[in-house]
Amino acid sequence: MGLHSLVITISIANSVLLVVLAVLAWRRWRGRRDLAARWLTLAIVAITLISTVGRLVPAHPHGFFEVAAQRANIELLVLFPYFLYRFATAFSPPGRRLQLAVSALTIGLTVWTFSLRHIPAAHEHRSAWFTAYIFAFLIHWSLLSVVVTRRLWRAGRDEPSVAANRMRMLGFAAAALTVAIIGVAFTTDQYSAGALIVQVLGLIAIVAFLLGIEPPLIVRAYWRMPEQARLQDAMRDLVTLATTRSEIAARVVGPAADLVGARGLAMYDGAGKLLAQHGETAGPDGLHVELPALLIVAWTSPYAPFFGDDELRLLETIGALTATALDRVRLFEQEHSARLALERANELMTNFVALAAHELRTPVTTIHGFVQTLNHLGDRLEEPQKQELRSGLEQQTQRMAALVEQLLDLSRLDADAVVVRPQRVDLGERLREVITVAAGPRADEVEVEVVGEQANATVDPAILDHIVSNLVTNALRYGRSPVRVTASADNGHLRVAVEDSGPGVASEIEETLFDRFTRAGVARDRVSGTGLGLAIARAYAVAHDGELRYERAQPTGARFVVELPSV
Repeated sequence: MGLHSLVITISIANSVLLVVLAVLAWRRWRGRRDLAARWLTLAIVAITLISTVGRLVPAHPHGFFEVAAQRANIELLVLFPYFLYRFATAFSPPGRRLQLAVSALTIGLTVWTFSLRHIPAAHEHRSAWFTAYIFAFLIHWSLLSVVVTRRLWRAGRDEPSVAANRMRMLGFAAAALTVAIIGVAFTTDQYSAGALIVQVLGLIAIVAFLLGIEPPLIVRAYWRMPEQARLQDAMRDLVTLATTRSEIAARVVGPAADLVGARGLAMYDGAGKLLAQHGETAGPDGLHVELPALLIVAWTSPYAPFFGDDELRLLETIGALTATALDRVRLFEQEHSARLALERANELMTNFVALAAHELRTPVTTIHGFVQTLNHLGDRLEEPQKQELRSGLEQQTQRMAALVEQLLDLSRLDADAVVVRPQRVDLGERLREVITVAAGPRADEVEVEVVGEQANATVDPAILDHIVSNLVTNALRYGRSPVRVTASADNGHLRVAVEDSGPGVASEIEETLFDRFTRAGVARDRVSGTGLGLAIARAYAVAHDGELRYERAQPTGARFVVELPSV
């Protein structure tokens, strides 16, 4: 094939590829309808018309219509780099000065194009005015090409592989086409070696445009390999390693952000709770992927929707897979919670039975002994002896009844079956009623004082009764009178302190003071009690979202302080 035929063949191939390119650009604009796609379509249509319809314009036009067609063809050459420039700046607007300079240069060159009296053919003499026009034309092309190439190339550094390569291809295409146009300006023979080089450069530029606008799937897959490999590792780990919802999201957010070129990405569950985030999540977000049980928010660059459209669709697929993994973990957590609940219920039942058997053995044994004595030896006993046995029976049954009540309290507290029902109560009146019942004949040994201006509080009165009665009973049992009960309600909290005048709690049991069966440093045969009072009191305080703590009183004594929320 001779040089002449080769130039014609490449030229025809360029024209065909440009038509294909124009169709692809038009389809993209029809699908997106955004500003960037419109300017890119105008640029590609302009260069396609130049390469196809422009061939029909004669080199030596005659008549109005032929001259008008020639000027329109040249005007498309003027507008092509301007359209491409507007495409590159649609994502991130340039400074006002640059925008005004480019617009003024384009308008000026347009006016100059249509004001030229004569455009010489390739072998005709070129006037100084036309030569100046050619230089202005080349400056216009070169300036806009540099702006387009620089903007797209630099912006592509922060984009994922597919978007970065597409942007670089467009930038390279603009630069290559500029070199080709400059070559046309200095080529006098359209079938020379120089013309062949120009046609080859044009072919390279068109292929680069094709790869930038609509790269084939195999090319996209090759470009996407780095992010795809990392994403595949993360998705595989969802099944094999991740065991919690936060862990699943944490494994996916990084690769997902890299895939779409997001500077930040966050995942939220169906209730809006943050599961995991990656990168910078400040400022306006650019992308939302909403699923029934998952929301993905990505802080993307303005280039991502145009150059990363496939990646955005892939992000939706990733979201669906992640949602499936989250649902799997949710089911696992439900099964695990149910199993733990059953194990806890079984443990509570076992502990309750063991506790009841342990604590009820003594009073039951005593009662059984008294009953046997009365049954088998009742006829031989004197009346005072019988009365002593009856009194003993009454005391042991009272002790057993109190112990059963405490065991039931512990059972309800362990099973989280205590319902908190806050009511408005008068602190002074309520505390005095509790102390009268708890202290019995020793009620006069307990002093009650409500400090502060607020004498009422909104708490569960039953829980307050349980806590205070246990604390007062312990103070009278293990400490010395007088016992002081001080209450105050302010800033949404009720604070009740029970303080005795005894020796206080032995230092060696302070850490285990609220454990079950802990006694305040006294022998069981000296002071009656089960060692459950403080454990029950603290459990009731916790059930009311409060706390119970021990403090050393000054100069001596034990001081217990309970704080409950009061709304």
